[in-house]
Amino acid sequence: MEFTVGQIAEVLHGTVEGRGDQQINRLAKIEEAQAGSLSFLANPKYEPHLYSTGATAVIVSRTLELRQPVAAALIRVDDPYTSFTALLEFYQQATRTGKRGVEEPAYMAASSRIGDNHYRGAFSYIGENCEIGADVVIFPHVVIGDRVKIGDGTILYPGAKIYAETVIGRHCVVHAGAVIGSDGFGFAPQPDGSYRTIPQIGNVVLQDNVSIGANATIDCATMGATTIREGAKIDNLVQIAHNVDIGRHTVVAAQTGISGSTKIGDFCVIAGQAGLAGHLTLANRTTVTAQSGVGKSIKEEGVFLQGSPAFGLRDSLRANALFRHLPDLERRLRLLEQKAQPPEKP
Repeated sequence: MEFTVGQIAEVLHGTVEGRGDQQINRLAKIEEAQAGSLSFLANPKYEPHLYSTGATAVIVSRTLELRQPVAAALIRVDDPYTSFTALLEFYQQATRTGKRGVEEPAYMAASSRIGDNHYRGAFSYIGENCEIGADVVIFPHVVIGDRVKIGDGTILYPGAKIYAETVIGRHCVVHAGAVIGSDGFGFAPQPDGSYRTIPQIGNVVLQDNVSIGANATIDCATMGATTIREGAKIDNLVQIAHNVDIGRHTVVAAQTGISGSTKIGDFCVIAGQAGLAGHLTLANRTTVTAQSGVGKSIKEEGVFLQGSPAFGLRDSLRANALFRHLPDLERRLRLLEQKAQPPEKP
């Protein structure tokens, strides 16, 4: 696919500085770009690359002041990062999901329905009484259980497993190896020390525009639904337990574990390898830093948590600073103790 610099600027509602008739045929990092490439500059530390890049055009902020001449054409926009992201989304749709039709062998039960303009890859399986929308892309080896509902434009990458009763909204992405709807970890201890399995009869609901990373696991609810709300983004290798509720546009990074019945608010950020205990509530816009362990609910919005057990970021930083000075403080304390000792009697 080829577009002119001017055509891209028009789509992004930007303005062109330089030649708008040049052809763009690929996207690239600013430090690696060559002729025909389009790149972007959002982080100021990459600005030196702007003056040496081989890119044909670069998306920059309207407010950027140049320090020296630039060979590339500039497309000035309000937010370069958001504009470049929009182009990546368009490129991904055009290149990765262009497949249509049914590859054989692929199975869909006679009682299930799927909308127009879809793709079903080889060895994919769709169970009984499923309702699947239009423009859905189902890659090879995807398994969709009985009575599953999937909205328009959703993409299921190879090997994704969707258990029975799951509801997936419009324009969601489920990456390779993800498991949606597996049993929640529910076992009742018995007098003899054994455990009795508690049936998990609920389901999982992914609302619109949710992204689930590769090999992530979302357990079904014991009763009711485990819910991932609109626009939430779940990274690779995340474990979400039964009856968890994750709010709108919340992001959860890799290797995080969220225990059962925890409710996370809207616009929260959960960094990598964080652990959240069960039956907690995190207010909107809570941020949990990497490797933190959260053991209590947070009611105040906009709180930053750090540490294990996690507490307020400012107090955590002060505690860490004090911890680094403990050996010196101990030495000083010993000196004070020695000076405080009464002199020995002759």
